[in-house]
Amino acid sequence: MKRTILVTGGSRGIGNSVAELLRADDSNEVIAPSRGELDLLDPQSISRFLAGAPDFDGLVNAAGINIIGRLETLDDATIDSMYSTNLLAPLKLIQGVVPGMRRRGGGRIVNFGSIWGVRSKEFRTLYSMTKFGLVGVTRALARELGPDHILINTVAPGYVLTEMTRKNVPPEERERLCGEIPLRRMAEPVEIARLVRFLLSEENTYITGQNITIDGGFLA
Repeated sequence: MKRTILVTGGSRGIGNSVAELLRADDSNEVIAPSRGELDLLDPQSISRFLAGAPDFDGLVNAAGINIIGRLETLDDATIDSMYSTNLLAPLKLIQGVVPGMRRRGGGRIVNFGSIWGVRSKEFRTLYSMTKFGLVGVTRALARELGPDHILINTVAPGYVLTEMTRKNVPPEERERLCGEIPLRRMAEPVEIARLVRFLLSEENTYITGQNITIDGGFLA
């Protein structure tokens, strides 16, 4: 029987690599809705999507935004969009898929955190708020959902060479950042996707409640 997996943020970046890697396995049916199908800023859109969705075996909360700014520049609209996209929407989706996972006898959930949800730096107040919060959600639900055979983890990538990184970070700045990473390079998106694939798989039978950093040794 095919495993049905929901991936948010599947149209680009790491989320796209996750969706493609999962689709390469014929035993997976991957649903990666567009923003028109699932708007994470709109609770009603989330409710409508879940109402018409099948039971899921896996959920990957890969969608997220990162608005960098000084404390005094963080207006209500910015705070609401970061909170809604990065923390509230993943929680709502988890709420929505867990009943179906229980019916199926278990499931796997992977949330996307960040190295900035392990430590932080200036101007990352909102991003770190949401990513630290998501780790708390993961840990609490690992205890709550464990008896239902639902395993939930957070993956915390470091610097990843996505299309957006290539566009927004000049080559000289990328070179400088790579000098701070023990492996002397940024991750390729597929390297993060491989970890997600394992955590979602039935080979993962005992890892739950963890915040797994994958950063080339940056935080070491």
